[in-house]
Amino acid sequence: MNRKSSTGAFLSCLSVLVISTGLTRAAAPVPENQPAQIPVVGDKAPDFTLNDLKGQPITLSELTAKSPVVLVVLRGYPGYQCPICSIQVGSLLGKAKELSAAKAQVVFVYPGPANQLNDRAGEFIKARKLPENFSFLTDPDYKFTESYGLRWNAPRETAYPSTFVIDPQGTVRFAKGSRTHGDRANVSDILNALPMAN
Repeated sequence: MNRKSSTGAFLSCLSVLVISTGLTRAAAPVPENQPAQIPVVGDKAPDFTLNDLKGQPITLSELTAKSPVVLVVLRGYPGYQCPICSIQVGSLLGKAKELSAAKAQVVFVYPGPANQLNDRAGEFIKARKLPENFSFLTDPDYKFTESYGLRWNAPRETAYPSTFVIDPQGTVRFAKGSRTHGDRANVSDILNALPMAN
């Protein structure tokens, strides 16, 4: 190959590289050896399907096709039922009417090892009656948690508690994660981030 054709081949490869790296962060595939990135505002929320405690599958894209979704990732059972998670769930339930008026679906995700996960999740939510627009899902063996880049892989830890507001186009409009047990999303901020109901 002469120098001219070699240079042409190099520039052609370079142009392909530039085009491929122009993908948005959410659309770019994550290499298998790298952890997923946490969705941020403007990203397309990765789709998922998880079961509720009755074994009914719930798919994010099916929910967002109808309404905005408030996705709340809890800590699950890191050896105890997290009291801050309980407060967070209670604060959202306390604003159920406002969330319903905004036509929002609220989805709680309770992650943990598959063994006894439904039992632990049932213990956490048993005293609470969830409105129709609330779902409580389990994440066996952290598959969803890892796909969202939220796995807190440390002794007696499970997931970084996080909240996302996802609009009917599947785009993240609000995202707040915590690297501690506290510092959770404020309900008023969540309500403000929801698109206006028609």
